[in-house]
Amino acid sequence: MTYKVTKGNNASSTSVEKFQTFEDLEVYKVAREFRKAMYAVTRRLPDLEKYELGRQIRHASVSLTNNKSERHGRFHYPDQIRFFLHSRGSLEELVDDLNVCFDENYLSSDEVAKLKERARGVLNLVNGYLRYLPRQLFCSSRIGQPRFRAHRHAHRSAVVTLVTCNTPDGGF
Repeated sequence: MTYKVTKGNNASSTSVEKFQTFEDLEVYKVAREFRKAMYAVTRRLPDLEKYELGRQIRHASVSLTNNKSERHGRFHYPDQIRFFLHSRGSLEELVDDLNVCFDENYLSSDEVAKLKERARGVLNLVNGYLRYLPRQLFCSSRIGQPRFRAHRHAHRSAVVTLVTCNTPDGGF
């Protein structure tokens, strides 16, 4: 699904860009491939673990990509960040599940190392996207003017962030 978005104030502008759905995001694509790899792990688990560890891995794997897609439908900054943080937590949970698979000899050390390397790739993209979000949200308008944004964290204390956008690309 794609949308044509006219850039600028003039509706007759010739500059057109493609609106991204969550499926177009590189972070989603890489996380989706990792989710598939983790699902493949669950099919190799012994019967004893298919309904316990396997269910846990499937749940965290789906949460990894579901939170990215749900974030894309949110327009409120703290919600967007929260869903990516949940996604990052699911990824860390999957890394721990890989440790269980290694400890219980369900996967070899080489298989676990390869999957952990893929998880690090997903984590790098998630962290990069988390750094990207404030730049887009704070600097998309009013270049050169300081913008204040308050949001709440899980412990309910207010945090105020000051971002100054000095250049058309956000000054970062």
